[in-house]
Amino acid sequence: MQVKRGKALAAAAVMLVLAGGPVGCGTSLDSLGESSGGSSGDDTGGTSAAEALKDLDKLPVKGRAPRTGFDRDEFGPAWADVDHNGCDTRNDILKRDLKDETFKKGTHDCIVLTGTLEDPYGGKTIEFERGQDTSMKVQIDHLVALSDAWQKGAQQLGAAERRELANDPLNLLAVDGPLNSQKSDADAATWLPPRRAYRCPYVARQIKVKLKYELWVTSAEKSAMERVLKAC
Repeated sequence: MQVKRGKALAAAAVMLVLAGGPVGCGTSLDSLGESSGGSSGDDTGGTSAAEALKDLDKLPVKGRAPRTGFDRDEFGPAWADVDHNGCDTRNDILKRDLKDETFKKGTHDCIVLTGTLEDPYGGKTIEFERGQDTSMKVQIDHLVALSDAWQKGAQQLGAAERRELANDPLNLLAVDGPLNSQKSDADAATWLPPRRAYRCPYVARQIKVKLKYELWVTSAEKSAMERVLKAC
């Protein structure tokens, strides 16, 4: 049920963007930009730009801590099956965010073979096909990059919390591979999706993640987030 709900939200987002409708301060940013749901059952609810700005003010503002000690392994095994549904997190997110998926036989609809992504970052339609030379066309982005999280409070979290952060559907999104590589571990002060229609929900979700895991923002990052949300 959660997967179907997520896809319904995503479909509504596409229709609104194509219609050119404005995003007002009271409009839910989640409904415009978030494929919420997934097999984890995560549901963030609606967030308006005004609410996101209030949430942003709850975040501590500090300088970026040294990257010393950062390692992907500090966040647990990549794409762990944290919800114990038998599918790894990458395939859970592909299943949530793609449409018209096909699955490898005998995997209980866990391993996604093909599907279509309406890329939220760039707006392109991308045909996904699992394979050594094709899988990376669609990548799973951590909206709050793990390196960024490490430098803004995650190194103070326990191992279980960091593992949850790395696999939390709220912080994960299937996107265009090259754009994800371009973003790398940047925060909102240095990178935003080129598709302007997705910038408001993108920033709002970053704020939700940072609130959930008690992370902080830099002054430049907060200023960038405020500029985006005030223009929504």
